[in-house]
Amino acid sequence: MTSTSTSTSTSTSTSRRATLITALAALVTSLVSPLALAQSWPSKPLKLIVPFPPGGATDTVARLIAERLGPRLGQAVIIENKPGAATVIGVDAVVKSIPDGHTLLVSGTSSFTVVPGLRSKLPFDVLKDLTPIALVVNAPLVLVTAPSKPYQRLSDVIAQARAKPKSLTYSTYGPGTAPHLSAELLAHAAGVELEAVPYKGSAEALIGLMRGDIDVGVETLSAASAQIKAGKLRVLAVTSGKRTSFLPETPGMEELRLPQASFDGFYAVAAPAGTPVAVVQRLTREISEIMAMPEVKEKCAQLSLEAVALGPDALRAIMKTDIARFRELGERIKISLD
Repeated sequence: MTSTSTSTSTSTSTSRRATLITALAALVTSLVSPLALAQSWPSKPLKLIVPFPPGGATDTVARLIAERLGPRLGQAVIIENKPGAATVIGVDAVVKSIPDGHTLLVSGTSSFTVVPGLRSKLPFDVLKDLTPIALVVNAPLVLVTAPSKPYQRLSDVIAQARAKPKSLTYSTYGPGTAPHLSAELLAHAAGVELEAVPYKGSAEALIGLMRGDIDVGVETLSAASAQIKAGKLRVLAVTSGKRTSFLPETPGMEELRLPQASFDGFYAVAAPAGTPVAVVQRLTREISEIMAMPEVKEKCAQLSLEAVALGPDALRAIMKTDIARFRELGERIKISLD
């Protein structure tokens, strides 16, 4: 009897000891693995996924980063364009990638705020499934009109819209696009109603604006810069809260006492959720230093883009705020990208 009890006790003790050792090993592994990964990173070429076709502004910004990030990390940095489904295909590819710091997303406002705010059915949640790394570029948008139109400033547009509701027209490329959302934010903030006129894209809308077919339109400064400089379009306001250095004489929405109408275009970099903190910190530091390079600032400025370097916390705060804004706007004016 005693021998059996002793044997059982010994077996139980051995089992408990084995369980404890296994648990301790798992704990040590969980603590050491991320550190080891961070120290060995990068161990292979990095992939920057751009959810747009080659040649656009987002692609250009990604290539500016890739060309300089590779030598700094000692690895090749490859651009992979994955356009389609309003950037969902590209974002989803990043979300589903291994979170080891070798696959990153480079995209703009549409991926980080607009689509998440206006689509209720997505295969991911950008606030939970992406790790912000840096906001790298501010992309100003401007409210413009033809020189033949009587509007000299934004207040003239608002006065006309109040005097004759729904008589004032604006260009849009379709529901949920920057021109559409920005114009609707402005209309709501000013308490007026505007009439949307759909176009197939920016090039067609710019022609309509210059001809005076429509009253006003919101365009990226990058797209409209040449026409503005040539005197074929008049700028009434920038849609961001503050003035842009590219148009120092043009007021922003805060100065015009319409802060609720502010719409900020931007490009940013993110990684899949779960990417080791040390890797994220290294990427933030390297990319921020790249965006501060005079040559990078100059190349961005040639496209009317402002190279900046805002860290993960600032980018996440912008994402949270703007997703909520666009969701509320979508519900109010019945916009959905589903």
